[in-house]
Amino acid sequence: MLHVDLDQFIAAVEVLRRPELAGKPLIVGGRGDPTERAVVSTASYEARVYGVGSGMPLRVAARKVPDAVILPVDHEAYLEASDNVMAVLRSQPGATVQVLGWDEAFVGVQAEDPEAFAREMQRAVLERTRLHCSVGIGDTLVRAKVATTFGKPAGVFRLTGENWLEVMGSRPTIELWGVGTKVSRRLATLGIKTVAQLAGSNPDDLVPEFGPKMGPWYAQLGRGDGSRTVDDTPWVARGHSRETTFQRDLTEAGQIDEAVRELAAHVLEDVAAEGRPVVGLTLKVRYAPFITKTYARKIPETSDPAEVLARALDLMAKIEPERPIRLLGLRAEMTMPEDSRQGHTPTRSGW
Repeated sequence: MLHVDLDQFIAAVEVLRRPELAGKPLIVGGRGDPTERAVVSTASYEARVYGVGSGMPLRVAARKVPDAVILPVDHEAYLEASDNVMAVLRSQPGATVQVLGWDEAFVGVQAEDPEAFAREMQRAVLERTRLHCSVGIGDTLVRAKVATTFGKPAGVFRLTGENWLEVMGSRPTIELWGVGTKVSRRLATLGIKTVAQLAGSNPDDLVPEFGPKMGPWYAQLGRGDGSRTVDDTPWVARGHSRETTFQRDLTEAGQIDEAVRELAAHVLEDVAAEGRPVVGLTLKVRYAPFITKTYARKIPETSDPAEVLARALDLMAKIEPERPIRLLGLRAEMTMPEDSRQGHTPTRSGW
Protein backbone atom coordinates (compact mmCIF):
# COMPACT_ATOMS: atom_id res chain seq x y z
CA MET A 1 0.00 0.00 0.00
CA LEU A 2 1.15 3.50 -0.84
CA HIS A 3 0.49 6.87 0.76
CA VAL A 4 0.49 9.83 -1.63
CA ASP A 5 1.00 13.30 -0.18
CA LEU A 6 1.04 16.39 -2.37
CA ASP A 7 4.01 18.62 -1.58
CA GLN A 8 3.11 22.05 -0.10
CA PHE A 9 -0.23 21.55 -1.86
CA ILE A 10 -2.01 24.88 -1.34
CA ALA A 11 1.14 26.90 -1.97
CA ALA A 12 1.87 24.82 -5.07
CA VAL A 13 -1.61 25.50 -6.46
CA GLU A 14 -1.10 29.22 -5.94
CA VAL A 15 2.26 29.09 -7.75
CA LEU A 16 0.60 27.36 -10.71
CA ARG A 17 -1.78 30.32 -10.94
CA ARG A 18 1.02 32.85 -10.39
CA PRO A 19 4.29 31.40 -11.78
CA GLU A 20 6.17 34.54 -10.78
CA LEU A 21 5.85 33.42 -7.14
CA ALA A 22 8.01 30.32 -7.68
CA GLY A 23 10.93 30.27 -5.27
CA LYS A 24 9.55 33.06 -3.11
CA PRO A 25 8.38 32.73 0.51
CA LEU A 26 4.63 32.29 0.20
CA ILE A 27 2.04 32.25 2.98
CA VAL A 28 -1.65 31.46 2.50
CA GLY A 29 -4.19 32.27 5.18
CA GLY A 30 -7.43 34.05 5.97
CA ARG A 31 -8.17 36.88 3.57
CA GLY A 32 -4.49 37.49 2.96
CA ASP A 33 -4.35 40.45 5.33
CA PRO A 34 -1.85 40.01 8.22
CA THR A 35 -3.42 42.90 10.11
CA GLU A 36 -6.58 40.80 10.52
CA ARG A 37 -7.02 37.87 12.86
CA ALA A 38 -6.41 34.71 10.88
CA VAL A 39 -4.09 31.72 10.87
CA VAL A 40 -1.73 30.26 8.29
CA SER A 41 -3.31 27.55 6.13
CA THR A 42 -0.01 26.63 4.52
CA ALA A 43 3.40 28.04 3.73
CA SER A 44 5.87 27.30 0.96
CA TYR A 45 9.14 25.60 1.82
CA GLU A 46 10.87 28.98 1.41
CA ALA A 47 8.70 30.38 4.23
CA ARG A 48 8.91 27.28 6.41
CA VAL A 49 12.66 27.69 6.87
CA TYR A 50 11.83 30.81 8.92
CA GLY A 51 9.63 28.78 11.25
CA VAL A 52 6.27 29.51 9.63
CA GLY A 53 3.76 26.65 9.91
CA SER A 54 0.08 25.84 9.59
CA GLY A 55 -2.07 27.18 12.42
CA MET A 56 0.31 30.03 13.27
CA PRO A 57 -1.33 33.45 13.60
CA LEU A 58 -0.94 35.25 10.27
CA ARG A 59 0.36 38.34 12.05
CA VAL A 60 3.18 36.34 13.63
CA ALA A 61 4.05 34.70 10.31
CA ALA A 62 4.29 38.10 8.63
CA ARG A 63 6.73 39.27 11.28
CA LYS A 64 8.89 36.19 10.79
CA VAL A 65 9.08 36.72 7.02
CA PRO A 66 8.59 40.42 6.26
CA ASP A 67 9.12 39.94 2.50
CA ALA A 68 6.71 37.00 2.19
CA VAL A 69 3.86 37.09 -0.32
CA ILE A 70 0.62 36.58 1.64
CA LEU A 71 -2.45 35.33 -0.23
CA PRO A 72 -6.06 34.64 0.77
CA VAL A 73 -7.45 31.12 0.99
CA ASP A 74 -9.28 29.95 -2.17
CA HIS A 75 -11.12 26.75 -1.23
CA GLU A 76 -12.66 26.19 -4.66
CA ALA A 77 -9.31 26.28 -6.43
CA TYR A 78 -7.80 23.75 -4.04
CA LEU A 79 -10.81 21.44 -4.30
CA GLU A 80 -10.61 21.45 -8.09
CA ALA A 81 -6.89 20.71 -8.04
CA SER A 82 -7.43 17.92 -5.51
CA ASP A 83 -10.16 16.32 -7.63
CA ASN A 84 -7.82 16.32 -10.62
CA VAL A 85 -5.07 14.58 -8.65
CA MET A 86 -7.42 11.93 -7.26
CA ALA A 87 -8.65 11.22 -10.79
CA VAL A 88 -5.05 10.56 -11.84
CA LEU A 89 -4.52 8.19 -8.92
CA ARG A 90 -7.69 6.27 -9.75
CA SER A 91 -6.54 5.93 -13.37
CA GLN A 92 -3.44 3.95 -12.38
CA PRO A 93 -3.61 0.24 -13.33
CA GLY A 94 -5.22 -1.86 -10.58
CA ALA A 95 -5.26 1.01 -8.06
CA THR A 96 -7.70 1.24 -5.15
CA VAL A 97 -7.80 4.80 -3.82
CA GLN A 98 -8.83 5.89 -0.32
CA VAL A 99 -9.00 9.68 -0.13
CA LEU A 100 -7.89 11.19 3.18
CA GLY A 101 -8.19 14.86 2.33
CA TRP A 102 -7.44 17.50 -0.26
CA ASP A 103 -3.78 16.61 -0.48
CA GLU A 104 -3.39 12.94 0.46
CA ALA A 105 -4.67 9.46 -0.24
CA PHE A 106 -3.83 5.81 0.22
CA VAL A 107 -3.38 3.73 -2.91
CA GLY A 108 -3.62 -0.05 -2.74
CA VAL A 109 -2.02 -2.02 -5.56
CA GLN A 110 -0.51 -5.41 -6.41
CA ALA A 111 2.94 -4.63 -7.83
CA GLU A 112 6.19 -6.59 -8.06
CA ASP A 113 8.15 -3.34 -7.85
CA PRO A 114 6.29 -0.84 -5.63
CA GLU A 115 9.01 1.80 -6.02
CA ALA A 116 8.70 1.71 -9.80
CA PHE A 117 4.91 1.93 -9.52
CA ALA A 118 5.25 4.89 -7.14
CA ARG A 119 7.59 6.77 -9.47
CA GLU A 120 5.33 6.18 -12.45
CA MET A 121 2.41 7.47 -10.39
CA GLN A 122 4.41 10.58 -9.45
CA ARG A 123 5.22 11.13 -13.12
CA ALA A 124 1.54 10.84 -14.09
CA VAL A 125 0.43 13.29 -11.39
CA LEU A 126 3.08 15.81 -12.39
CA GLU A 127 2.34 15.45 -16.10
CA ARG A 128 -1.42 15.87 -15.78
CA THR A 129 -1.66 18.35 -12.88
CA ARG A 130 1.81 19.97 -12.71
CA LEU A 131 1.89 19.14 -8.99
CA HIS A 132 4.64 17.21 -7.20
CA CYS A 133 3.89 14.51 -4.66
CA SER A 134 5.79 12.29 -2.24
CA VAL A 135 5.00 8.62 -1.83
CA GLY A 136 5.39 6.36 1.19
CA ILE A 137 5.34 2.60 0.73
CA GLY A 138 4.38 0.30 3.60
CA ASP A 139 2.98 -3.06 4.57
CA THR A 140 0.41 -1.31 6.81
CA LEU A 141 -1.41 1.98 6.39
CA VAL A 142 0.45 3.45 9.36
CA ARG A 143 3.87 2.56 7.97
CA ALA A 144 2.97 3.89 4.52
CA LYS A 145 1.74 7.15 6.03
CA VAL A 146 4.85 7.65 8.17
CA ALA A 147 7.14 6.66 5.28
CA THR A 148 5.97 9.65 3.26
CA THR A 149 7.64 12.06 5.68
CA PHE A 150 11.01 10.54 4.73
CA GLY A 151 10.27 10.89 1.02
CA LYS A 152 9.60 14.62 1.03
CA PRO A 153 9.88 16.47 -1.17
CA ALA A 154 8.93 14.56 -4.34
CA GLY A 155 10.61 11.34 -3.25
CA VAL A 156 9.75 7.72 -2.44
CA PHE A 157 10.48 5.87 0.81
CA ARG A 158 9.56 2.39 2.08
CA LEU A 159 8.82 1.38 5.68
CA THR A 160 7.98 -2.22 6.60
CA GLY A 161 8.09 -4.41 9.67
CA GLU A 162 11.73 -5.16 8.82
CA ASN A 163 13.07 -1.60 9.02
CA TRP A 164 10.41 0.08 11.19
CA LEU A 165 12.38 0.15 14.45
CA GLU A 166 15.66 0.83 12.65
CA VAL A 167 14.17 4.01 11.15
CA MET A 168 11.66 5.02 13.81
CA GLY A 169 12.82 3.41 17.07
CA SER A 170 14.88 6.31 18.43
CA ARG A 171 12.40 8.99 17.36
CA PRO A 172 9.99 10.68 19.80
CA THR A 173 6.45 9.30 19.93
CA ILE A 174 5.02 12.57 18.62
CA GLU A 175 6.37 11.63 15.18
CA LEU A 176 3.81 8.83 14.97
CA TRP A 177 0.65 9.39 12.96
CA GLY A 178 -2.13 9.78 15.51
CA VAL A 179 0.06 10.88 18.43
CA GLY A 180 -0.12 14.59 19.16
CA THR A 181 1.42 16.82 21.81
CA LYS A 182 -0.98 15.88 24.61
CA VAL A 183 -0.72 12.12 24.07
CA SER A 184 3.08 12.22 23.79
CA ARG A 185 3.24 14.07 27.12
CA ARG A 186 0.95 11.53 28.75
CA LEU A 187 3.13 8.71 27.40
CA ALA A 188 6.21 10.47 28.78
CA THR A 189 4.70 10.40 32.27
CA LEU A 190 4.71 6.60 31.90
CA GLY A 191 8.39 6.65 30.94
CA ILE A 192 7.62 6.17 27.25
CA LYS A 193 9.41 8.78 25.16
CA THR A 194 10.52 6.97 22.02
CA VAL A 195 8.79 4.86 19.40
CA ALA A 196 10.88 1.85 20.44
CA GLN A 197 9.75 2.21 24.05
CA LEU A 198 6.13 2.42 22.93
CA ALA A 199 6.55 -0.58 20.63
CA GLY A 200 7.97 -2.62 23.49
CA SER A 201 5.34 -1.58 26.01
CA ASN A 202 2.74 -3.92 27.46
CA PRO A 203 -0.63 -2.76 26.07
CA ASP A 204 -2.27 -3.58 29.40
CA ASP A 205 0.00 -1.06 31.12
CA LEU A 206 -1.44 1.71 28.96
CA VAL A 207 -5.06 0.95 29.80
CA PRO A 208 -5.17 2.88 33.13
CA GLU A 209 -4.01 6.03 31.34
CA PHE A 210 -5.76 5.74 27.97
CA GLY A 211 -8.59 3.24 28.45
CA PRO A 212 -9.23 -0.30 27.16
CA LYS A 213 -9.53 0.77 23.51
CA MET A 214 -6.95 3.50 23.04
CA GLY A 215 -4.26 2.02 25.32
CA PRO A 216 -3.67 -1.09 23.17
CA TRP A 217 -4.16 1.02 20.05
CA TYR A 218 -1.25 3.33 20.96
CA ALA A 219 0.96 0.29 21.61
CA GLN A 220 -0.01 -0.96 18.15
CA LEU A 221 0.93 2.41 16.63
CA GLY A 222 4.36 2.14 18.24
CA ARG A 223 4.94 -1.09 16.34
CA GLY A 224 3.62 0.41 13.11
CA ASP A 225 0.96 -2.29 13.00
CA GLY A 226 -2.65 -1.87 11.95
CA SER A 227 -4.88 -2.12 8.94
CA ARG A 228 -3.51 -3.57 5.72
CA THR A 229 -6.57 -2.70 3.66
CA VAL A 230 -7.10 0.33 1.46
CA ASP A 231 -10.82 1.06 1.57
CA ASP A 232 -12.29 3.03 -1.33
CA THR A 233 -15.76 3.21 0.22
CA PRO A 234 -16.83 6.84 -0.31
CA TRP A 235 -16.05 8.94 2.73
CA VAL A 236 -19.08 10.19 4.65
CA ALA A 237 -18.80 13.19 6.95
CA ARG A 238 -19.43 12.32 10.59
CA GLY A 239 -20.26 15.94 11.28
CA HIS A 240 -20.22 19.49 10.01
CA SER A 241 -18.61 22.50 11.65
CA ARG A 242 -18.30 26.22 11.16
CA GLU A 243 -16.18 28.73 13.01
CA THR A 244 -15.58 32.47 13.00
CA THR A 245 -12.59 34.50 14.09
CA PHE A 246 -13.69 37.93 15.28
CA GLN A 247 -11.62 40.97 14.42
CA ARG A 248 -12.66 42.41 17.79
CA ASP A 249 -13.12 40.29 20.90
CA LEU A 250 -16.65 39.47 21.95
CA THR A 251 -17.23 40.70 25.48
CA GLU A 252 -21.02 40.98 25.80
CA ALA A 253 -23.49 38.11 26.32
CA GLY A 254 -25.68 39.44 23.52
CA GLN A 255 -22.78 39.35 21.07
CA ILE A 256 -21.98 35.75 21.98
CA ASP A 257 -25.62 34.69 21.68
CA GLU A 258 -25.90 36.27 18.23
CA ALA A 259 -22.66 34.66 17.07
CA VAL A 260 -23.69 31.17 18.22
CA ARG A 261 -27.07 31.53 16.53
CA GLU A 262 -25.38 32.53 13.27
CA LEU A 263 -22.98 29.58 13.44
CA ALA A 264 -25.85 27.22 14.20
CA ALA A 265 -27.79 28.49 11.18
CA HIS A 266 -24.88 27.66 8.86
CA VAL A 267 -24.24 24.27 10.46
CA LEU A 268 -27.93 23.38 10.25
CA GLU A 269 -27.88 24.16 6.53
CA ASP A 270 -24.98 21.73 6.06
CA VAL A 271 -26.65 19.07 8.19
CA ALA A 272 -29.98 19.43 6.36
CA ALA A 273 -28.21 18.71 3.07
CA GLU A 274 -26.99 15.40 4.54
CA GLY A 275 -30.46 14.32 5.67
CA ARG A 276 -29.15 12.64 8.84
CA PRO A 277 -30.13 13.36 12.46
CA VAL A 278 -27.83 15.19 14.86
CA VAL A 279 -26.59 13.23 17.90
CA GLY A 280 -23.94 15.51 19.39
CA LEU A 281 -22.70 19.08 19.55
CA THR A 282 -19.33 20.67 20.29
CA LEU A 283 -18.79 24.35 21.00
CA LYS A 284 -15.27 25.62 20.39
CA VAL A 285 -14.20 28.78 22.20
CA ARG A 286 -10.90 30.60 21.79
CA TYR A 287 -10.43 33.08 24.59
CA ALA A 288 -8.04 36.00 24.28
CA PRO A 289 -5.14 35.99 23.91
CA PHE A 290 -5.06 32.45 22.39
CA ILE A 291 -6.48 29.80 24.73
CA THR A 292 -8.82 27.29 23.10
CA LYS A 293 -11.35 25.11 24.89
CA THR A 294 -14.11 22.83 23.64
CA TYR A 295 -17.38 21.93 25.30
CA ALA A 296 -19.21 18.86 24.01
CA ARG A 297 -22.38 16.94 24.76
CA LYS A 298 -24.39 14.10 23.30
CA ILE A 299 -28.01 14.93 22.52
CA PRO A 300 -31.05 12.77 21.79
CA GLU A 301 -31.17 11.95 18.08
CA THR A 302 -33.06 14.77 16.35
CA SER A 303 -33.64 16.38 12.96
CA ASP A 304 -35.50 19.33 14.46
CA PRO A 305 -33.49 22.54 13.80
CA ALA A 306 -35.14 24.28 16.74
CA GLU A 307 -34.06 21.48 19.09
CA VAL A 308 -30.48 21.55 17.79
CA LEU A 309 -30.32 25.32 18.23
CA ALA A 310 -31.70 25.06 21.76
CA ARG A 311 -29.04 22.49 22.67
CA ALA A 312 -26.33 24.66 21.13
CA LEU A 313 -27.48 27.64 23.18
CA ASP A 314 -27.40 25.41 26.27
CA LEU A 315 -23.67 24.89 25.67
CA MET A 316 -23.15 28.64 25.98
CA ALA A 317 -23.55 28.21 29.74
CA LYS A 318 -20.12 26.53 29.68
CA ILE A 319 -18.44 29.72 28.45
CA GLU A 320 -16.35 31.34 31.14
CA PRO A 321 -17.86 34.76 32.00
CA GLU A 322 -15.94 38.00 31.60
CA ARG A 323 -13.31 36.39 29.36
CA PRO A 324 -12.96 38.07 25.93
CA ILE A 325 -13.59 35.69 23.03
CA ARG A 326 -11.72 35.86 19.73
CA LEU A 327 -13.15 32.74 18.03
CA LEU A 328 -16.28 30.63 18.22
CA GLY A 329 -16.96 27.36 16.43
CA LEU A 330 -19.83 24.89 16.41
CA ARG A 331 -19.79 21.28 15.26
CA ALA A 332 -22.75 18.93 14.86
CA GLU A 333 -22.21 15.16 14.91
CA MET A 334 -24.64 13.05 12.88
CA THR A 335 -25.70 9.42 12.76
CA MET A 336 -23.64 7.38 10.30
CA PRO A 337 -25.09 5.29 7.45
CA GLU A 338 -24.78 1.53 7.89
CA ASP A 339 -22.70 1.24 4.72
CA SER A 340 -20.23 3.98 5.65
CA ARG A 341 -16.52 3.28 5.99
CA GLN A 342 -15.78 1.48 9.23
CA GLY A 343 -12.73 1.57 11.46
CA HIS A 344 -10.50 4.24 12.95
CA THR A 345 -8.02 6.28 10.92
CA PRO A 346 -5.43 8.19 12.98
CA THR A 347 -5.27 11.87 12.21
CA ARG A 348 -4.06 15.10 13.79
CA SER A 349 -6.42 17.35 11.90
CA GLY A 350 -9.84 18.73 12.77
CA TRP A 351 -11.47 19.24 16.15
